Amino acid sequence: MLVLSLMFAFFAVFALALAFMPVRGRPTLKLTPAGGLTVEGIEPPVAVKPKKKGPLQIILGVIGKLAFFNKPLAALPLGRRVARDMAMSRTVLSIEEFFLIKEVLILAFLWMSVTSAPKDMLLFCALMSFAAGYMVPELWLKARIKKVRNAILRELPDTVDLLGLCVNAGLDFMMALKYVVEKSHASVIVEELRSMMQEINVGKPRRDALRDMARKYEMPDLSTFSRTLIQADRMGTSVSEALNILSEDMREARFRRGEAMALKAPLKMLIPLLFFIFPVVAILVAGPIFLDFIQNNPLQALGAGK
Repeated sequence: MLVLSLMFAFFAVFALALAFMPVRGRPTLKLTPAGGLTVEGIEPPVAVKPKKKGPLQIILGVIGKLAFFNKPLAALPLGRRVARDMAMSRTVLSIEEFFLIKEVLILAFLWMSVTSAPKDMLLFCALMSFAAGYMVPELWLKARIKKVRNAILRELPDTVDLLGLCVNAGLDFMMALKYVVEKSHASVIVEELRSMMQEINVGKPRRDALRDMARKYEMPDLSTFSRTLIQADRMGTSVSEALNILSEDMREARFRRGEAMALKAPLKMLIPLLFFIFPVVAILVAGPIFLDFIQNNPLQALGAGK
Protein backbone atom coordinates (compact mmCIF):
# COMPACT_ATOMS: atom_id res chain seq x y z
CA MET A 1 0.00 0.00 0.00
CA LEU A 2 2.82 2.33 0.81
CA VAL A 3 4.47 1.63 -2.55
CA LEU A 4 1.25 2.44 -4.42
CA SER A 5 0.87 5.68 -2.48
CA LEU A 6 4.41 6.75 -3.32
CA MET A 7 3.91 5.93 -6.99
CA PHE A 8 0.65 7.89 -7.05
CA ALA A 9 2.35 10.91 -5.42
CA PHE A 10 5.24 10.74 -7.93
CA PHE A 11 2.92 10.71 -10.96
CA ALA A 12 0.83 13.53 -9.45
CA VAL A 13 3.88 15.76 -9.02
CA PHE A 14 5.09 14.86 -12.53
CA ALA A 15 1.69 15.74 -14.06
CA LEU A 16 1.64 19.03 -12.14
CA ALA A 17 5.07 19.92 -13.50
CA LEU A 18 3.98 19.09 -17.04
CA ALA A 19 0.92 21.31 -16.60
CA PHE A 20 3.04 24.36 -15.83
CA MET A 21 5.54 23.76 -18.66
CA PRO A 22 5.02 25.98 -21.75
CA VAL A 23 3.59 24.15 -24.73
CA ARG A 24 5.63 24.71 -27.89
CA GLY A 25 3.41 24.13 -30.85
CA ARG A 26 3.91 24.69 -34.54
CA PRO A 27 5.22 28.11 -35.47
CA THR A 28 2.52 30.52 -36.64
CA LEU A 29 2.71 33.90 -38.33
CA LYS A 30 1.32 36.92 -36.54
CA LEU A 31 0.86 40.47 -37.79
CA THR A 32 2.63 43.17 -35.82
CA PRO A 33 1.21 46.65 -35.29
CA ALA A 34 3.78 48.03 -37.68
CA GLY A 35 2.48 45.81 -40.47
CA GLY A 36 5.23 43.23 -40.36
CA LEU A 37 5.16 39.50 -39.68
CA THR A 38 6.58 37.66 -36.69
CA VAL A 39 6.88 33.94 -36.15
CA GLU A 40 5.35 32.60 -32.94
CA GLY A 41 6.64 29.46 -31.32
CA ILE A 42 10.27 30.03 -32.24
CA GLU A 43 12.69 31.53 -29.76
CA PRO A 44 15.01 34.26 -31.02
CA PRO A 45 18.49 33.07 -31.86
CA VAL A 46 21.01 33.30 -29.08
CA ALA A 47 23.95 35.54 -29.85
CA VAL A 48 27.07 33.46 -30.30
CA LYS A 49 30.13 34.86 -28.63
CA PRO A 50 33.05 35.28 -31.00
CA LYS A 51 35.87 32.84 -30.52
CA LYS A 52 39.00 34.07 -28.89
CA LYS A 53 41.85 34.73 -31.26
CA GLY A 54 44.88 32.54 -30.93
CA PRO A 55 48.48 33.75 -30.85
CA LEU A 56 48.93 33.13 -34.58
CA GLN A 57 45.85 35.19 -35.49
CA ILE A 58 47.01 38.01 -33.21
CA ILE A 59 50.50 38.01 -34.77
CA LEU A 60 49.06 38.02 -38.31
CA GLY A 61 46.75 40.88 -37.35
CA VAL A 62 49.63 42.94 -36.02
CA ILE A 63 51.68 42.16 -39.14
CA GLY A 64 48.78 43.26 -41.35
CA LYS A 65 48.47 46.57 -39.49
CA LEU A 66 52.19 47.36 -39.63
CA ALA A 67 52.71 46.26 -43.22
CA PHE A 68 51.40 49.47 -44.82
CA PHE A 69 54.82 51.06 -44.25
CA ASN A 70 56.18 48.84 -47.06
CA LYS A 71 53.79 50.08 -49.77
CA PRO A 72 56.58 52.04 -51.55
CA LEU A 73 58.61 48.82 -51.79
CA ALA A 74 55.71 47.05 -53.53
CA ALA A 75 55.90 49.50 -56.43
CA LEU A 76 59.57 48.74 -57.14
CA PRO A 77 60.73 46.05 -59.60
CA LEU A 78 61.61 43.89 -56.60
CA GLY A 79 58.03 44.19 -55.39
CA ARG A 80 56.67 43.18 -58.78
CA ARG A 81 58.94 40.14 -58.83
CA VAL A 82 57.80 39.16 -55.34
CA ALA A 83 54.17 39.66 -56.38
CA ARG A 84 54.65 37.26 -59.29
CA ASP A 85 56.31 34.68 -57.06
CA MET A 86 53.61 34.98 -54.41
CA ALA A 87 50.92 34.54 -57.05
CA MET A 88 52.63 31.31 -58.11
CA SER A 89 53.00 30.12 -54.51
CA ARG A 90 49.30 30.80 -53.77
CA THR A 91 50.09 32.27 -50.37
CA VAL A 92 47.68 34.42 -48.38
CA LEU A 93 50.30 37.01 -47.46
CA SER A 94 50.45 40.35 -49.21
CA ILE A 95 53.61 41.89 -50.63
CA GLU A 96 53.86 44.38 -47.77
CA GLU A 97 53.50 41.62 -45.17
CA PHE A 98 56.18 39.56 -46.91
CA PHE A 99 58.63 42.48 -46.78
CA LEU A 100 57.72 43.09 -43.12
CA ILE A 101 58.56 39.47 -42.26
CA LYS A 102 61.94 39.95 -43.93
CA GLU A 103 62.60 43.10 -41.93
CA VAL A 104 61.61 41.46 -38.64
CA LEU A 105 63.90 38.48 -39.32
CA ILE A 106 66.79 40.77 -40.28
CA LEU A 107 66.40 42.74 -37.05
CA ALA A 108 66.12 39.54 -35.00
CA PHE A 109 69.26 38.03 -36.52
CA LEU A 110 71.14 41.32 -36.13
CA TRP A 111 70.18 41.51 -32.46
CA MET A 112 71.34 37.93 -31.90
CA SER A 113 74.66 38.56 -33.66
CA VAL A 114 75.33 41.84 -31.81
CA THR A 115 74.64 40.33 -28.41
CA SER A 116 76.57 37.08 -28.90
CA ALA A 117 79.29 37.65 -31.51
CA PRO A 118 82.84 38.72 -30.55
CA LYS A 119 83.94 42.23 -31.41
CA ASP A 120 86.41 41.21 -34.09
CA MET A 121 83.68 39.20 -35.91
CA LEU A 122 80.88 41.69 -35.39
CA LEU A 123 80.81 43.06 -38.95
CA PHE A 124 80.94 39.60 -40.51
CA CYS A 125 78.16 38.32 -38.24
CA ALA A 126 76.05 41.39 -39.02
CA LEU A 127 76.41 40.80 -42.76
CA MET A 128 75.58 37.13 -42.37
CA SER A 129 72.54 37.99 -40.24
CA PHE A 130 71.32 40.42 -42.88
CA ALA A 131 71.75 37.80 -45.59
CA ALA A 132 70.02 35.12 -43.49
CA GLY A 133 67.06 37.35 -42.64
CA TYR A 134 66.66 38.25 -46.30
CA MET A 135 67.09 34.75 -47.72
CA VAL A 136 64.98 32.67 -45.30
CA PRO A 137 61.61 34.05 -46.58
CA GLU A 138 62.90 33.78 -50.16
CA LEU A 139 63.80 30.11 -49.67
CA TRP A 140 60.39 29.47 -48.10
CA LEU A 141 58.71 31.14 -51.07
CA LYS A 142 60.75 29.13 -53.58
CA ALA A 143 59.87 25.92 -51.74
CA ARG A 144 56.14 26.75 -51.96
CA ILE A 145 56.46 27.54 -55.67
CA LYS A 146 58.20 24.21 -56.27
CA LYS A 147 55.47 22.39 -54.35
CA VAL A 148 52.71 24.08 -56.36
CA ARG A 149 54.44 23.33 -59.66
CA ASN A 150 54.89 19.69 -58.75
CA ALA A 151 51.21 19.48 -57.85
CA ILE A 152 50.26 20.95 -61.24
CA LEU A 153 52.56 18.51 -63.06
CA ARG A 154 50.99 15.61 -61.18
CA GLU A 155 47.35 16.67 -61.66
CA LEU A 156 47.36 18.18 -65.15
CA PRO A 157 47.25 14.90 -67.20
CA ASP A 158 44.22 13.62 -65.26
CA THR A 159 42.46 16.96 -65.64
CA VAL A 160 43.10 16.98 -69.40
CA ASP A 161 41.70 13.42 -69.54
CA LEU A 162 38.51 14.56 -67.82
CA LEU A 163 38.18 17.52 -70.16
CA GLY A 164 38.65 15.22 -73.16
CA LEU A 165 36.02 12.78 -71.89
CA CYS A 166 33.50 15.57 -71.35
CA VAL A 167 34.14 17.06 -74.80
CA ASN A 168 33.88 13.61 -76.41
CA ALA A 169 30.55 13.13 -74.63
CA GLY A 170 29.10 16.10 -76.52
CA LEU A 171 29.82 19.12 -74.30
CA ASP A 172 31.54 22.20 -75.59
CA PHE A 173 34.77 23.35 -73.97
CA MET A 174 33.20 25.82 -71.51
CA MET A 175 30.55 23.34 -70.34
CA ALA A 176 33.21 20.65 -69.99
CA LEU A 177 35.40 23.06 -68.03
CA LYS A 178 32.50 23.94 -65.74
CA TYR A 179 31.69 20.27 -65.14
CA VAL A 180 35.29 19.36 -64.32
CA VAL A 181 35.66 22.32 -61.96
CA GLU A 182 32.43 21.57 -60.11
CA LYS A 183 32.82 17.79 -59.84
CA SER A 184 36.55 17.49 -59.17
CA HIS A 185 38.21 17.57 -55.78
CA ALA A 186 39.90 20.77 -54.71
CA SER A 187 43.42 21.01 -56.13
CA VAL A 188 45.79 23.60 -57.54
CA ILE A 189 44.95 23.03 -61.21
CA VAL A 190 41.21 22.94 -60.48
CA GLU A 191 41.42 26.27 -58.67
CA GLU A 192 43.36 27.78 -61.56
CA LEU A 193 40.76 26.50 -64.05
CA ARG A 194 38.01 27.95 -61.86
CA SER A 195 39.74 31.34 -61.85
CA MET A 196 40.18 31.15 -65.61
CA MET A 197 36.50 30.25 -66.09
CA GLN A 198 35.43 33.20 -63.93
CA GLU A 199 37.61 35.55 -65.98
CA ILE A 200 36.04 34.23 -69.19
CA ASN A 201 32.54 34.63 -67.74
CA VAL A 202 33.13 38.31 -66.92
CA GLY A 203 34.17 39.04 -70.51
CA LYS A 204 37.85 38.20 -70.86
CA PRO A 205 38.68 36.43 -74.16
CA ARG A 206 39.38 32.75 -73.77
CA ARG A 207 42.72 33.02 -75.56
CA ASP A 208 43.91 35.74 -73.21
CA ALA A 209 42.75 33.79 -70.14
CA LEU A 210 44.61 30.68 -71.28
CA ARG A 211 47.71 32.67 -72.16
CA ASP A 212 47.72 34.46 -68.78
CA MET A 213 47.37 31.19 -66.88
CA ALA A 214 50.37 29.73 -68.74
CA ARG A 215 52.39 32.93 -68.25
CA LYS A 216 51.65 32.91 -64.52
CA TYR A 217 53.46 29.63 -63.78
CA GLU A 218 55.93 29.48 -66.72
CA MET A 219 55.72 25.69 -66.98
CA PRO A 220 56.24 23.81 -70.26
CA ASP A 221 53.30 21.45 -69.75
CA LEU A 222 50.90 24.24 -68.86
CA SER A 223 52.18 26.33 -71.78
CA THR A 224 51.62 23.38 -74.11
CA PHE A 225 48.08 22.97 -72.76
CA SER A 226 47.17 26.60 -73.32
CA ARG A 227 48.93 26.77 -76.70
CA THR A 228 47.07 23.70 -77.96
CA LEU A 229 43.68 25.09 -76.97
CA ILE A 230 44.50 28.50 -78.44
CA GLN A 231 45.53 26.96 -81.76
CA ALA A 232 42.42 24.76 -81.82
CA ASP A 233 40.28 27.82 -81.20
CA ARG A 234 42.11 29.87 -83.81
CA MET A 235 42.21 27.22 -86.53
CA GLY A 236 38.74 25.86 -85.88
CA THR A 237 39.95 22.29 -85.36
CA SER A 238 38.36 19.72 -83.07
CA VAL A 239 39.00 20.41 -79.40
CA SER A 240 38.38 16.78 -78.43
CA GLU A 241 41.09 15.49 -80.78
CA ALA A 242 43.53 18.12 -79.53
CA LEU A 243 42.80 17.17 -75.90
CA ASN A 244 43.25 13.46 -76.61
CA ILE A 245 46.63 14.00 -78.27
CA LEU A 246 47.66 16.39 -75.50
CA SER A 247 46.67 13.89 -72.82
CA GLU A 248 48.80 11.15 -74.40
CA ASP A 249 51.78 13.48 -74.71
CA MET A 250 51.49 14.60 -71.08
CA ARG A 251 51.29 11.04 -69.81
CA GLU A 252 54.39 10.11 -71.79
CA ALA A 253 56.18 13.17 -70.42
CA ARG A 254 55.19 12.21 -66.87
CA PHE A 255 56.45 8.67 -67.48
CA ARG A 256 59.79 10.05 -68.71
CA ARG A 257 60.05 12.29 -65.64
CA GLY A 258 59.46 9.25 -63.44
CA GLU A 259 62.23 7.36 -65.24
CA ALA A 260 64.59 10.30 -64.80
CA MET A 261 63.83 10.45 -61.08
CA ALA A 262 64.41 6.69 -60.80
CA LEU A 263 67.80 7.04 -62.51
CA LYS A 264 68.79 9.85 -60.12
CA ALA A 265 67.88 7.81 -57.06
CA PRO A 266 71.16 5.80 -56.86
CA LEU A 267 73.22 8.99 -56.99
CA LYS A 268 71.13 10.55 -54.24
CA MET A 269 71.47 7.42 -52.12
CA LEU A 270 75.26 7.37 -52.48
CA ILE A 271 75.93 10.15 -49.93
CA PRO A 272 73.93 8.62 -47.02
CA LEU A 273 75.30 5.22 -48.02
CA LEU A 274 78.91 6.40 -47.70
CA PHE A 275 78.54 8.48 -44.56
CA PHE A 276 75.92 6.60 -42.55
CA ILE A 277 75.53 2.96 -43.69
CA PHE A 278 79.09 1.92 -44.62
CA PRO A 279 80.62 3.10 -41.30
CA VAL A 280 78.00 1.13 -39.35
CA VAL A 281 78.66 -1.99 -41.43
CA ALA A 282 82.40 -1.55 -40.96
CA ILE A 283 81.98 -1.26 -37.19
CA LEU A 284 79.77 -4.36 -37.04
CA VAL A 285 82.15 -6.44 -39.18
CA ALA A 286 85.57 -5.19 -38.10
CA GLY A 287 84.73 -4.35 -34.48
CA PRO A 288 84.74 -7.92 -33.10
CA ILE A 289 87.89 -8.78 -35.10
CA PHE A 290 89.68 -5.72 -33.73
CA LEU A 291 88.66 -6.49 -30.13
CA ASP A 292 89.77 -10.11 -30.49
CA PHE A 293 93.09 -8.94 -31.91
CA ILE A 294 93.65 -6.66 -28.92
CA GLN A 295 92.78 -9.34 -26.36
CA ASN A 296 94.65 -12.23 -28.05
CA ASN A 297 97.52 -10.49 -29.79
CA PRO A 298 99.51 -13.10 -31.78
CA LEU A 299 102.47 -10.71 -32.02
CA GLN A 300 102.94 -10.89 -28.26
CA ALA A 301 103.00 -14.70 -28.43
CA LEU A 302 105.67 -14.57 -31.14
CA GLY A 303 107.76 -12.19 -29.09
CA ALA A 304 107.50 -14.38 -26.00
CA GLY A 305 108.61 -17.47 -28.02
CA LYS A 306 111.80 -15.75 -29.07
